[in-house]
Amino acid sequence: MYNFIAIEGNIGAGKTTLASRIATDSNARIILEEFADNSFLPKFYKEPEKYAFPLELSFLAERYQQLKTELVRQDIFKPQLVSDYYFLKSLIFAKANLDEDEFSLFSKLFHIINDSLPKPDLFVYLYHSMERLQSNIKKRGRPYEQNISDEYLLKIQTGYFDFIKQATDMRVLVIDVNTIDFAENPGHYQQIVQIINQPYPKGITRITAFNAV
Repeated sequence: MYNFIAIEGNIGAGKTTLASRIATDSNARIILEEFADNSFLPKFYKEPEKYAFPLELSFLAERYQQLKTELVRQDIFKPQLVSDYYFLKSLIFAKANLDEDEFSLFSKLFHIINDSLPKPDLFVYLYHSMERLQSNIKKRGRPYEQNISDEYLLKIQTGYFDFIKQATDMRVLVIDVNTIDFAENPGHYQQIVQIINQPYPKGITRITAFNAV
């Protein structure tokens, strides 16, 4: 298994579910995004223009502090690390939510901070259709997420794809999970784990087919 795996995807992709289960099963340390305590998030969904910039700045600071703390901490009994986000998501969401001037300032701050953080050994992106994402969002029932539009989800997805196309210096694994349910089906979960644990070269690897289980 890779020493540091970051599992990413759009809103409702199942990042936390998969990362948590992999960490438990492999006795790895886990980094979970602490978004639930961000007081700006419900306000942003109600008034995005008013709260977008403080929301993105607060997430930037929180993610940096969390990653900086966890990535330097050593645990000889749990040397491997799994995260349900990659720091770059701050830039992706900021680009989708901020106007041009705000994003220009945010981008400068992001790149100053990002240079001090190590990259994951493997970046995993869970790909879902808009329909599947909306179904997952409705199922988990967070009140402030219930009015997220397909248009917004598409903007976030496009941001991730733009990054992935340029990430030639990283190991990037894109897994199409539209036809499986790794949260409920143990066989599907085991297939995902086997795929993630394979050795990959730098660049983009895409997985689109699964065995029926």
